[in-house]
Amino acid sequence: MDSAPWLRDLMRFALKATASTEVPWLHNDGVRITTGGGELVDPDDPGKDPRFRKLVEAILFGRRFLKTYNLVLLGVLLVFTAWHCGEKLILHKRKRRADSVGLGKRRNNNSQGEDADAWSSSSSTIEGNATPPEAAGQKKVDETSPLISTQRSYHKTSVVWKPYYILKSILRYQPPQIPIINKTLPTNAVSLLVLAWLALILFYNFYNMTLSFFYLFVFADRCGIIFISNLPILYLLAAKNQPIKFLTGHSYESLNIFHRRVGEVVCFEALLHLLGMFAVWFGMLRHIGFTLTKFIFNRVVLLGLAAFIAYELIYFTSLGSFRQRWYEVFLALHIVLQVAGLVFLWFHHYTSRPYVGISLAIFLVDRLVYRLWLKSSTHPAILTVLEDDETILLSANWEVSNKNTALVPKNMQNGWKPNEHIFISVPDLSRKHAIQSHPFTIFSAAPTTTQSQPGDHAWFSLLIRAQAESGFTHQLLKYARRHTQTHIRLDGPYGSSHALDVLEASSIAIFIAGGSGIAVAYPLLYSLLKPTSLSDPEASKPPSKKVKLLWITHAPNHRLWVPDDKMKELEDWGLDVLVPPPTVLAGRPDVKDVLTGWIGDEGRTGVVVSGPDGLVRDVRNVCAGLVWSGGDVDVCVEKFGW
Repeated sequence: MDSAPWLRDLMRFALKATASTEVPWLHNDGVRITTGGGELVDPDDPGKDPRFRKLVEAILFGRRFLKTYNLVLLGVLLVFTAWHCGEKLILHKRKRRADSVGLGKRRNNNSQGEDADAWSSSSSTIEGNATPPEAAGQKKVDETSPLISTQRSYHKTSVVWKPYYILKSILRYQPPQIPIINKTLPTNAVSLLVLAWLALILFYNFYNMTLSFFYLFVFADRCGIIFISNLPILYLLAAKNQPIKFLTGHSYESLNIFHRRVGEVVCFEALLHLLGMFAVWFGMLRHIGFTLTKFIFNRVVLLGLAAFIAYELIYFTSLGSFRQRWYEVFLALHIVLQVAGLVFLWFHHYTSRPYVGISLAIFLVDRLVYRLWLKSSTHPAILTVLEDDETILLSANWEVSNKNTALVPKNMQNGWKPNEHIFISVPDLSRKHAIQSHPFTIFSAAPTTTQSQPGDHAWFSLLIRAQAESGFTHQLLKYARRHTQTHIRLDGPYGSSHALDVLEASSIAIFIAGGSGIAVAYPLLYSLLKPTSLSDPEASKPPSKKVKLLWITHAPNHRLWVPDDKMKELEDWGLDVLVPPPTVLAGRPDVKDVLTGWIGDEGRTGVVVSGPDGLVRDVRNVCAGLVWSGGDVDVCVEKFGW
């Protein structure tokens, strides 16, 4: 057929062309020959059919145009970096202001003598019968007074600033789950950011794209280029050790939602690329002698199919329904299929190799250099099954190393910071568990590592609740019932200091913990409340801010996760504690009433919540409502993104 030569030439050209490739109908001297009407008429060009030239120009435009995509994302990253630097500066100033206000209150209390000392420690009890202390000029508090005052008077919001608070409240609001599929949605701010990125993807898909069957090959090629352009971003967001944390202040677990969205778009673009190429075969190539078998078993097509299958399997095994049931299978396949997909892509298409090389480098440096070497440490540990017979307390201690350098990243041997987490492997369980790692929040208080001396120890503990019977936590529980000691390999620490920064810059610090979320709250509470010197009697004076904890437990024996002496220690340092009756006996408490009673007009309030999705959404939305009314409230969610 007469269309055979130009179609074959087009395929060969598309396999080799890059963004810097010149059009193939130039003379050796680089001069284009045109007719009076502007049509190219070089008799030596590889495809004399003008359709060939139109498609070649469209393909080259798409590949050059996509070069700007990563530049746009880099510009967005720089904006968020500047935002983060400004936020850090503001929090630092607020922290100094909050500390100075607290120091003034402390001096004022000291001048009042013993009368001030009479209520300097927390008046709350672990059972939740908290009684607020009397303040000068207020009505006497007795047993008939309400548990939590609901009187709240914010500063009056001016008309000028009212739209700002309304917008801030709307962005922080988290919608309910999508019905039927029960898909948890993020806050409106995150959703808008994701939608803006999706709009950018659509723009690059369709800009200067002629929507006709003749240009289907060009569209399929554009989808393939978008796929490979997003690969480095996909692997960067998946890496535990990556620069985005330092640039934006968001650790990898909070960025995990963007990693998933990028993965979904990548898989969808791969599907469009595949369907487009098969449509090109059906509409054009089969008419010039390309049978389906010949088309599929072409080396380029076969490698592309293998890469497509690898990434689609990654997507389906990453779905929550699969990941929660077979987490170990998900971990193993995620690693194997990622490497396989990159290898297939490398040989599939020449233009993919720079992106594949960058992605593979990110993957290998994160996995091999950091996670298996620089950030890895091994320690003996003690296993204790708690009274509920479903929870394990894993404990270890070691001498803190003070050999910190700017070039070598810190591992657990050097200690950790409040609210950081680790990945743990227990080789004694089985061979497969020796190569598996699972994330857990560090339950114990962070050691003082800034001025560590020889002999200083890190006291490390994890609170691990058994989940699925075939999973790691259940296997560890069975092992702990027979053994009290084991060896653990720790990868970490990981996390962000943003929550602690917000709390330190606030006048009121509030913690909402649901169940094992107390593992997040305890180290942060310890860091906020611990006196500078435990041997100094002045250190027992009230903290520079009000610190409150609402701990919602499911069963009565879950209260035993935190020993009485540990909670009493925090109370003595100034913590107000409210532990409602367990939900299995009394149902869920009204978090809104508690929060609105605790958040007043005494200055900025920082709220940290960790627990089930429903609790997180309720706390976010209560705080969003308070912001709408002019409240100066910041909320931080500490929850793994997987």
